[in-house]
Amino acid sequence: MTAHEVAAHEVQPAPDRGLHEWFACGLAAAPDGTALRIGDRSWTYAHMHEMALSWAGTLRAAAPERLGAVGVLAAQTPECYIGVLAALYAGAVAVPLSPAFPAERTAAMAAAASVDAFVADGRGAQMLCRAGLAGTGRPVLLPDTDAIGPAAATIRNQPGRALARPSAARPGDVAYVLFTSGSTGRPKGVPVTHGNVDHFLRFNQQRYRLTPADVCSQTFAATFDLAMFDMFMAWGGGAALECTPVHAFVALPEFIERQQMTVWFSVPSAVSIVRRRGGLRPGCMPSLRWSLFCGEALMRQDAEDWQRAASGSVVENLYGPTELTIACSSYRWLPGQSPSECLNDVVPIGTIYPSLRYVLIDELGRPDPVEGELCVTGPQMFSGYLDSRDDADRFLLHDGRRWYRTGDRARLAAAGAGETGEAGETGEAGGVLQYLGRVDQQVKVRGYRVELAEIEHAARALPGVRQVVAVPVRHRGILELAMFYTGSQLAPGAATVALARSLPDYMVPRWAWRLDDLPLNANQKVDRPVLADMAAAEVSRCGG
Repeated sequence: MTAHEVAAHEVQPAPDRGLHEWFACGLAAAPDGTALRIGDRSWTYAHMHEMALSWAGTLRAAAPERLGAVGVLAAQTPECYIGVLAALYAGAVAVPLSPAFPAERTAAMAAAASVDAFVADGRGAQMLCRAGLAGTGRPVLLPDTDAIGPAAATIRNQPGRALARPSAARPGDVAYVLFTSGSTGRPKGVPVTHGNVDHFLRFNQQRYRLTPADVCSQTFAATFDLAMFDMFMAWGGGAALECTPVHAFVALPEFIERQQMTVWFSVPSAVSIVRRRGGLRPGCMPSLRWSLFCGEALMRQDAEDWQRAASGSVVENLYGPTELTIACSSYRWLPGQSPSECLNDVVPIGTIYPSLRYVLIDELGRPDPVEGELCVTGPQMFSGYLDSRDDADRFLLHDGRRWYRTGDRARLAAAGAGETGEAGETGEAGGVLQYLGRVDQQVKVRGYRVELAEIEHAARALPGVRQVVAVPVRHRGILELAMFYTGSQLAPGAATVALARSLPDYMVPRWAWRLDDLPLNANQKVDRPVLADMAAAEVSRCGG
């Protein structure tokens, strides 16, 4: 039996139960084991469980009425991880929010999710004030006694209010709400149920078989759904969750070795960052047994270089939008076979999970057995956005079922599959899917899904600006954003500064260039490919 085949512990949650019961798996397997480590501080499963019960009871006691949703406004701090767990223990919906996002955006998200209370760290408390969320009558739990928050709403942890046990949850109850970029100029709320995420975790716990001997990276912000993979995959196996700060990438192999990390999970663009730092030397990450990537296209060269650096690990490419609960397909990199399966140097997105079904549709919405927009249905599919107006054109009715339209084009690489498939791990039934790109103008930047229309909507509000087109451009191996505009000339850097007030940093264009007129194609539509080529040439010319 290889290290990758080590059996997981036998503790499993009861069928169709709450997301927080996956933490109970780790609690039962390793109560005194490390559940969370941030820098030189660590928390055991037993300690986190006690704190979450206490915070949950404190929140419920402070809420004026039923506690429906808890905003967790924190970075990579204890308030983030224990706050999410406490919200679930309280029987509420967890709504991760970021202190780094613009105040206006944070306020809009909290309103859309009907947040009744907050858990905040120090930076989060400051954000509450900037966003106008302080003094609204909603309690704000500040567990850090040194943090200064909105005095009228601030409450401190009260251990005497601790719950006796976590609240029960039904499969159809919403576990968490996350927000994705929206073309209407406002973020779209995605409610994910306990049942959705339970199906995901059951399959992946069997696939990766994490144990209390594992140490898992935590590279994603909690507002990114892949952070839920980090947390509950680690906790479901009794493993340690290791917060991986940005400065760790300066010498990542040394960080991984020092922490004896066994599971790595990040967006593919992290590979380019590590490469530039000289961190992809052959065999330099020997402790890793799993190397997982998701959130954007994984390039062949990145997979090859990482595989050589983490030669003892299995490299996998995961794929899936938030609406299909974290990931819905996976592809295992095989050095002797996979390079020939790449399309346009992009690693395949692999086979759809066994409990899901997919169909490829052409431009007219008709099933195509080989190539088209990827649509998926099954128990991981969400039921619809918080605002039902956002559901328009996002679902397909086919074969008597409702399918989520991913907006991604895919090609079936394996022979012998019909128009729909139930794919197993090896792809015999559904085959290997290759990624062809976006159907619309949505791109992935640092793993975040970004609607270019939302950036353009914000930029058109700048003084003197008439038309705007945002385009993706690769700079030093990483996808960045640029924009072209017509109208009055903006001062250097003015667009960046102005847009940073309303958009998260990953959505703010790094470059902005003025044109007298935007180029048009033969159909008299703005020629986005030409603009993308112009951006690439300009970035190359000026060296970024």
